[in-house]
Amino acid sequence: MHDHRSRFLTLALQAQALRFGEFTLKSGRLSPYFFNAGRFDSGGKLADLASCYADAIEEARLEFDLLFGPAYKGIPLATALGCELARRGRDVPLAFNRKEAKAHGEGGMLIGAPLHERRVLIVDDVITAGTAIREALGLIAEGGGSVSGIVVALDRQEMLAAPAQDGDHGDAIRQSAAQSVARETGVPVVAVANLHDLLAFAGENAELVSHRDQLLAYRARYGSSTTD
Repeated sequence: MHDHRSRFLTLALQAQALRFGEFTLKSGRLSPYFFNAGRFDSGGKLADLASCYADAIEEARLEFDLLFGPAYKGIPLATALGCELARRGRDVPLAFNRKEAKAHGEGGMLIGAPLHERRVLIVDDVITAGTAIREALGLIAEGGGSVSGIVVALDRQEMLAAPAQDGDHGDAIRQSAAQSVARETGVPVVAVANLHDLLAFAGENAELVSHRDQLLAYRARYGSSTTD
């Protein structure tokens, strides 16, 4: 694996955005790894990360006219990606949302370029439960835009912590948040890297190979129906 996936995972390790050990997640699960995009906390780190996002988008052939960064982590990520795309010769409009509506000045929930009649690419760090993404989908629809894709840094490829709804069975029970959002909306979800890539990366890295068994055990227990 010698592409944007391995480059991203290397950068994440160097920035300590990707760590190994024992971490209790919001879901209560005990995970052998943890990812925090907030550790890409300098101009250089964000520029390198944005290059990985841009390569993933290029590979996926996503078509879009505007970048949207959901508050809060999506804002610097979408901004950095916009700068990277401009560096590559494409100047793309950018917008993001506030957490609370502004009552003075221009007001409203949205900041930046207008969304009306534009194909919007949502840029975020991860999809955990899909709450922030669904909120962004609603805001974009209200603004007259249409979402053509969602790109995240890391897809953990693990099933949602919430119990299945009545009538759900089979693959629906083991859906990841990304799969759930894609299934509900019909919008493609692209990850710079996923758990499958992390396992391959760990297998090729002498310093990480000792963590591979724990990663495999975690995937066996909590992995979504598709983890390739």
